[in-house]
Amino acid sequence: MTKEQADLIRYRLNRAKETLQEAQIMFDNGYLYGAANRIYYACFYAVVALLLTKNLSSSKHSGIIGLFNKHFVKTEEIPKDFGRFYARMFDGRLESDYGELIDIETDEIRQDLITARTFIDRISAKISG
Repeated sequence: MTKEQADLIRYRLNRAKETLQEAQIMFDNGYLYGAANRIYYACFYAVVALLLTKNLSSSKHSGIIGLFNKHFVKTEEIPKDFGRFYARMFDGRLESDYGELIDIETDEIRQDLITARTFIDRISAKISG
C-alpha cells in the first residue's frame, strides 16, 4: 500500500468518526432526518476506507454497497448483520432525504447510532489488521 493510499484510508476513517459525531449532535437536538443522513454517510466513509484496502472503488453508492457485500460480507470478513445494516442505512437515507410524509422514530435512530458506532469500530479494527 502506498503512502497516498494509507493517507486516504485514514482520512476516510476520520470522516466516518466525525460524521457520526455530527449525527449524534443532530439526534441530541431533535433533528432526526439529519441524523439519519449523517449515520448513513458515517458508515459510507468507513466502507469506502475498507474498500480502498483492496484498491476497490465505485462512483455510485449502490456500487459501494455491492463491492462491500461481495468482498467483505459474502466472504464473512464482516458479519452479515453489518451488511444488512449498511443496506438499511442506505435505504433510510434515501427515504429520509427524498421521501414524503416519512416518520422517523427516535428509538430507531438511537439504536442506529449505537450500531453505526460498532460498525465503524469493526471496520477500523479490520483495517488496522
